[in-house]
Order: sequence, then structure tokens, then C-alpha cells
Amino acid sequence: MAKRKLPRWQAAPLIALLSALGLFASALPRRLEVFLARILGRLVFRARLFKRKVVESNISRCLPQLSAAKRQTLIRRNYEHYGLLLFEYMHFFSPFKGHWRRYVPTVARMEGFEHWEKAHARGHGVIFFCSHLGSWEAGAASIALSGVEATIVTTVLTPRWLHDKITACRDSVGMKAAYHPGSMPAVLKTLRRGGSVAFMNDQYAAPPMGLPVVFFGTRVDTLAVIGPLARRTGAAVLPLHTFRDANGMTTAVIEPELELGDALDDAAAATQRVASRVELWVRANPENWLWMHRRFKNVVPTA
Repeated sequence: MAKRKLPRWQAAPLIALLSALGLFASALPRRLEVFLARILGRLVFRARLFKRKVVESNISRCLPQLSAAKRQTLIRRNYEHYGLLLFEYMHFFSPFKGHWRRYVPTVARMEGFEHWEKAHARGHGVIFFCSHLGSWEAGAASIALSGVEATIVTTVLTPRWLHDKITACRDSVGMKAAYHPGSMPAVLKTLRRGGSVAFMNDQYAAPPMGLPVVFFGTRVDTLAVIGPLARRTGAAVLPLHTFRDANGMTTAVIEPELELGDALDDAAAATQRVASRVELWVRANPENWLWMHRRFKNVVPTA
């Protein structure tokens, strides 16, 4: 049976609520927004809501060296980060035309444009790999506003009105999208004309798109398209590291090209290099990673 979709008219109360939140967020000074968001995060933390068990399990698996006190501090700061994400996402629903484009520079900045410029000049396309660290949506938008024409690989949101709203905000900053499943034709077309595509490489990806590689000491299925795509198209592979600082600002750093070398001929080896880089990012800023994601499904014994 086909999944029933919620018609726009039935979703009217939710749309009205999101529009009200968007209006509220649009009026907030950034410093007050950060303050309120962190209070909200602490309240959710104390109430043990919002996938708390998943967060605790993931952190215990990945960072077993932390004492109980340090683990609780990390979890609290992680929920403060989720509060910030929620407030930032409210801005998608602002009733003011062009608001998202104006808001992004106040919450995110980019570095390393020269690395993309160098790779792009070769004419074979650019493959970004990134993660759910900091405000990844705002970070990607800051990259687009800097002049990097990139296509993000993502999913179609439901219901349709929500998808259209988020897509309009992405369009306003110059972000394009290829939707999976079925994104590869658009990805290949973009790379063959010398464009750029971006993949999120920190989530669970089942076979055949994923291969088991080591991530935080556990062999787990991970998106394995970066190496094969680079080998097939000759595209440069650029790490894109996003992270949030103490003031709530997200920095999106385009790092120097990741040279895959012999790993180009081995999808698992290429994927391992990507996963290892992502792990370094998470270890550097664990408080603002998406620990609530069920990353460790169908794990493979390392022995």
C-alpha cells in the first residue's frame, strides 16, 4: 500500500506553527538566539528526551576513555548544539523573502576557497565529502554564497510543501540538489561538465552503496561512492570540514585535496581514508556532531 501523504490543507496547523516560529526567529538578535537555544538544549538534556539513549550509546562506543562526568558534560553540550540547530532551522520558515540568504552570513563563514578554485580549474569536477558537524546546512550555504556552484546529494523531503520550502531557501543561496535514490545520473552529469558535488559521509549506508570500513574502531557500512566516482571522472576530492565555535558560529573549511593515490583502484581503501578523515573531525569537535544518528547498524567484527 502506498504511503499516505499529508495534504497541505490537513497540515495547515503545522504550517501556521512553523511560520510563527520563523517570524519569531527572524526577529531575534543572534546573541539572544544562541542564549535561548542553549537553554532549550539543556532542558531537553535534563528531561532525557530526543533520542538520548542513542546519543549515550554512540558516545560510549566511540569515546570509552571519557569519565562518567566528562561524558555527561559532552552530552549536555551536544544537546545545546541541537537547540542551536533547531533555532537556526526556524529561519527556513521566515515569512520574509530572501531571509535565509541574509541570515546565513550571520551564522556561518567559509575558509579555503583557494583549494576549490585550484581543483575546479583542472576541469574534471570536484567531489566534496562532509559530515553532520556544526550547522552543516548553513555551512554549505556559506560555501555556495562564496561562489562555489555545488550540487548536494540529498533526499526528497516529505510532505511536499516542506520539501518545496527548504528547496526554495537552498535555491536562494545558489545550492542545487540531486536526489537519491537515483541521484547518480545527475551527479555524473555535473562532474562531467566540471561542476562540484557534495556527499555526506558520516552516516550509515547499507550495501551496495556502502562498504564496511573502520570508524571509531568499529567496522560499519559507510557510503563508498567517493573513490569510484573520482576514478571514473578524474574529479578532485576535497574534504569539507564544518564545525561550530564557542559563540555558535559555524565555519566551513575547504581543506586541501585528498590524494587517494593507489586507493583509487580500491573502493574500500578510498572509503577508509574518507572515514578516517571524518573521524578526526568528530574527535576535534565531538560536542557538535549528530550523535543521535543510528550510525552503528549491522556492525562487522574487527577481529
